[in-house]
Amino acid sequence: MQCWVVDHVASIDEQPLIRIERAEPQPGAGQVRVRVSCCGVCRTDLHLAEGDLPPRRPRVAVGHEVVGRVDAVGDGAHRFAVGDRVGIPWLAHTDGTCAFCRRGAENLCLQPQFTGWDVDGGYADACVANEAFVYRLPEELDDEHAAPLLCAGIIGYHALLRAAVPPGGRLGIYGFGSSAHITAQIALRQGLAVHVLTRGEGNRKLAAELGADSVGEAADAPPEPLDGAILFAPAGELVPVALRALDRGGTLAVAGIWLSDIPAISYADELFQEKQLRSVTANTRRDGEEFLRLAARLDIRPTTVGYPMTAAQDALADLAHGRFSGSAVLHN
Repeated sequence: MQCWVVDHVASIDEQPLIRIERAEPQPGAGQVRVRVSCCGVCRTDLHLAEGDLPPRRPRVAVGHEVVGRVDAVGDGAHRFAVGDRVGIPWLAHTDGTCAFCRRGAENLCLQPQFTGWDVDGGYADACVANEAFVYRLPEELDDEHAAPLLCAGIIGYHALLRAAVPPGGRLGIYGFGSSAHITAQIALRQGLAVHVLTRGEGNRKLAAELGADSVGEAADAPPEPLDGAILFAPAGELVPVALRALDRGGTLAVAGIWLSDIPAISYADELFQEKQLRSVTANTRRDGEEFLRLAARLDIRPTTVGYPMTAAQDALADLAHGRFSGSAVLHN
């Protein structure tokens, strides 16, 4: 089979990925093999290619928003049958025994593994996954629109929970890429006021089309104090900006897996009055199941741009340079 792997870390314009021929993977005990229909393009894939997140194994196949059908099952695998349509997400394995797993916080597991970082992912013809971490996809969601939900959607949902906006409250969204534009739809359908602050004319236009209550530049002040905010842009300099925009008792959740350095924060101006600053590490499987049901019920539809699987490197370059709005999806 063919797959895209990280050959060396470098600027995406230097083409750090290469497409290689590799033996088709065979499912082990408790695993399923999925014939890939499509795979979403996540900014984390870009961070891996460029070395912000060093790959954890040589020539790992990237991609962790994988949609396809099961075409083989390993010994002891029983959740899915051949032909079932499934999604493979970012979280690939947890130990199930550490203190965090035992208390239901598997997103903080001490020995986790992640698709496309520790184990081969979905920029490929096929990949294998632990069936316990695979999702059955709602029939209401077609393959292309389901793919971005498997990371961008799920982690955005988890970040929204971390931002702790009360019912009918005011949410700020900083950055408006794949995850943010999905999260905005959830928040709007749940009755929150949503204020989007982002660079890029295309992103601001998409935010307005989706019904945001206001749209501005990333460094602008929103038109009203925020009960909560989510920083999706990997820009640490926006942390003090977002904290200043919070009302008393507000919470800022930082949703990216990688963030540039945060400048000095003024306690009096940016953190006092019981404001909170939280990170978002990963999601639990419970988050994923809840979100996928919610996305189907609320008819959440990512704005997608399709690419052939052969153009994976082009899709990542376009992401890096802000050449599209919404979510890119690779198709086999």
